[in-house]
Amino acid sequence: MAGESPKEPRADARRNRERILAVARTVVQEQGTEASLRDIARRAEVGLGTLYRHFPTREALLEALLRHGFDRLAGRAEALAESGSPYEALVEFLRELIGGAGAFRGLAGSMMASISDEQSPLHASCMAMRSAAGRLLERAQAEGNIRGDIDGTDLFALANALSWITDQAPSLDSRRDHLFGLVMDGLTRQPE
Repeated sequence: MAGESPKEPRADARRNRERILAVARTVVQEQGTEASLRDIARRAEVGLGTLYRHFPTREALLEALLRHGFDRLAGRAEALAESGSPYEALVEFLRELIGGAGAFRGLAGSMMASISDEQSPLHASCMAMRSAAGRLLERAQAEGNIRGDIDGTDLFALANALSWITDQAPSLDSRRDHLFGLVMDGLTRQPE
């Protein structure tokens, strides 16, 4: 029927979707982005068919799960842009980005793939997050704290590299803060 708005999902369907997402967040944190969909459905106490009705593919589930995180980070970058020191805002944002990516094994690779794949459902959210981070970078550069030859792509690649290395070698997770400090030292403008 032309002109009718889409029908609102039933309350039980909304609850199932929210429960699947909550469980998926936990399972993906434990097992990574290749987590078993069967395990997610079982732990959410829904049938596999119910999971697939809400999320027809693994990518659709990850998109719903990760979009919220990407959008939250973009909003966080916008809020930090209004705060005090541009350098401190950038450092705080990067710590949250790296920490968030580290919470989900395989996320760093998914973010890098999403940023370059315009057909990915996560592309728009990932680009919004990257753009917001780019504005933080520009503010810190304008203040003179960050090297001028760094751009948003460099910043995003370095943050993802740090997340990826601790994802691939969990023994380095305890060195994350040290490694982050080394990255920030490399980004910081040195006195002439």
